[in-house]
Amino acid sequence: MIIVMKHGSTPKEIERVIETIHKEGLKPHVSKGEETTIIGVIGDERKLDPVPFQLLPGVDRVIPVLKPFKLASRDFKPHDSVISVNGIYVGGKNFTVIAGPCAVESVEQVISTAKKVKNAGAVILRGGAYKPRTSPYSFQGLGPAGLKILAEAKKQTGLAVITEVLSETDLSSVAEVADILQIGARNMQNFALLDAAGKQKKPIMLKRGLMSTIEEFLLSAEYILSRGNHQVILCERGIRTFEKATRNTLDISAVPVIKKLSHLPVILDPSHAAGYQEYVPALSYAAAASGADGIMVEVHPHPEKALCDGQESLTPDQFKLVMQRVKAIVKVVGKKLSIVS
Repeated sequence: MIIVMKHGSTPKEIERVIETIHKEGLKPHVSKGEETTIIGVIGDERKLDPVPFQLLPGVDRVIPVLKPFKLASRDFKPHDSVISVNGIYVGGKNFTVIAGPCAVESVEQVISTAKKVKNAGAVILRGGAYKPRTSPYSFQGLGPAGLKILAEAKKQTGLAVITEVLSETDLSSVAEVADILQIGARNMQNFALLDAAGKQKKPIMLKRGLMSTIEEFLLSAEYILSRGNHQVILCERGIRTFEKATRNTLDISAVPVIKKLSHLPVILDPSHAAGYQEYVPALSYAAAASGADGIMVEVHPHPEKALCDGQESLTPDQFKLVMQRVKAIVKVVGKKLSIVS
């Protein structure tokens, strides 16, 4: 349920609505715009009678929200959310490019890549210090040593950093370095981690699970939002289908669908979707044309030597060429490349 206050409603009238919500055992969420205040009712309000709220002074109208996700819904917030990350804006009319290696391997590898992707137009550096792998024998990342390398790359280049967090016990140490905390596809429904991420003050990038519906995806985002962290960025990275020609199947239609249902920014990951270097450029162009709010691309100076996902990584030179076309497509769809302000 969403309660829309009248233009010019007083603080006392808003407070009375909030008190009434609390008395019903539910949680209010207040969103104050330039002209209108909207109060979201969080919790199981199925048995709640909207009539008493409509009779309260200052209330304009009461709108039932039938979707299971409330705070992520456009019913609650009609306008696009724009997330600020160190002077970089994600969402709205901005197209944000994130690039870097799948895994942090060495100081030289990360810093050289960071400098090159920055020169090509990327504004956020990606790199995994911790790597969730299907096989226990695969490279699991450098851990704390990897975080130190990312911190040094950030210091030398000025790029914001995004890196994955695997569990709630790692949140504090990762948050000391990362400007965006990534929750990967395998952890999309790790509810303890989602709950802890919701109590963080830093932006969260939530990746869609391999076999998750869009509704399940948005409900996972709802966990984070309902805990108080409203800086959520969604990432479509491909879902698992019967097709074997690519690593995953990029659900490009998820962009307009999510844009209709939710106000949250949507980033696409063409690298994990494709699984093969040769398909990454085309999927990057499709992402820009679809109305997505950005892309996250894997770039490695020597993909053939990469310890993780080298087959889907672009070289810095290849990434530079991709960016030239992405810039043109972004302009056509009415967006602009994000820059560090």
